[in-house]
Amino acid sequence: MPAGEELSTLLERRVQINEALDQGLQVEHQFKAHRSIYAEFHEFTRKQIREYEASFNKYDEGRDGYLDLTELKRMMEKLGAPQTHLGLKTMIKEIDEDGDNKISFREFMLIFRKAKAGELIEDGLSQLAKLTEIDVDQVGVGGAKNFFEAKIEELRRGNKFEDEIRQEKEERKREEEEKAQRRIAFKEKAAVFQNSVA
Repeated sequence: MPAGEELSTLLERRVQINEALDQGLQVEHQFKAHRSIYAEFHEFTRKQIREYEASFNKYDEGRDGYLDLTELKRMMEKLGAPQTHLGLKTMIKEIDEDGDNKISFREFMLIFRKAKAGELIEDGLSQLAKLTEIDVDQVGVGGAKNFFEAKIEELRRGNKFEDEIRQEKEERKREEEEKAQRRIAFKEKAAVFQNSVA
């Protein structure tokens, strides 16, 4: 089947699923023999796919092969792009091909395929794709061991308000420490005064 026809078939199926779900109908799952993830996502290198899989597994706390709403929520928070409950549901709905309200690894890979093609509708998914994109120049060819942390740090450096807030917190902490030291000094002087009066 030519790629255009295959895509049309998939899109028609997705429309049917969405219409049925909107009407509150039960949707029958259509399972096919799955191709290798590497063959299906040929636009990515094997290394990139393994790194995306490591990212996926990092947040798959239930170890069930899916990211549910709670796991996606934690993932987005740790990436520095928290989403509302409704935003998370919308993110899942955009890529959830089988209608189980969870993201499989294959569906997770669709985020990056769509991001690369500029086809993402939901802003949260675009953020997720950008935050988990592997920048080999920054994290090195030897692997993307800490690429999530590197991306978070990159975002933090670019956010001047976060620096200002951090400075304000440090200043408040210093003021509180000075205040506590003044109280201790006052209590010591008060104790000396009471002892001298008595």
